[in-house]
Amino acid sequence: MRFESRADAGRRLAAALSAYAGRKPIVLALPRGGVPVAAVVAAALNAPLDLVLVRKIGTPGQPELALGAIVDGANPMIVRNKRILASTGTSAAAFDAICQREMAEIERRRALYLGRQEPLDVTGRVVIVVDDGIATGATMRAALRATRRRGPARLVLAVPVASPDTLESLRPEVDETICLTNPEGFLGVGQFYDDFRQVTDDEVVALVAPVPGESSPTRR
Repeated sequence: MRFESRADAGRRLAAALSAYAGRKPIVLALPRGGVPVAAVVAAALNAPLDLVLVRKIGTPGQPELALGAIVDGANPMIVRNKRILASTGTSAAAFDAICQREMAEIERRRALYLGRQEPLDVTGRVVIVVDDGIATGATMRAALRATRRRGPARLVLAVPVASPDTLESLRPEVDETICLTNPEGFLGVGQFYDDFRQVTDDEVVALVAPVPGESSPTRR
């Protein structure tokens, strides 16, 4: 299965999630790539859209190798990949320094994308967490754990494509997993998209902006 674009992936994912249309779900997106997918899903389900601001903690000199991830909030959640930390010999001080740098980027993005808006209150709600795909799963695992801590009634992971092993490892974190394709021979998310250009900050801002005339969803 291939997708023309993130919008195309969102349309197909929304169809797979149609059973949730009448259950007043909340859709949470991982910026930046997950936002165009989630925006289409949220529109199709008539659901409010919010963000889970999470950043991968990359290995010094190998930024694509995830030491863990950090999610913003009053008490930021940090997920550590103990195996990678041990194999790379990354010190606690180095790890903490990277965390601080990534937290600063999270704060920059929150101010830019959402201004002073508080996160949606997901307590007791069906929450669908969306990204454009999952490779190592470090950021998604952190996002799911942070969201679970906020007390949703049901937590759903929904992605167009994912690495089979990673997807299996994430199943215990959620109540349901919706993934359109998780093929063997997975090399990266981009290989399943015809158009996988980088999503810009301006695009994210436009997609999460409230629609004029609509009532604001509950925030806390």
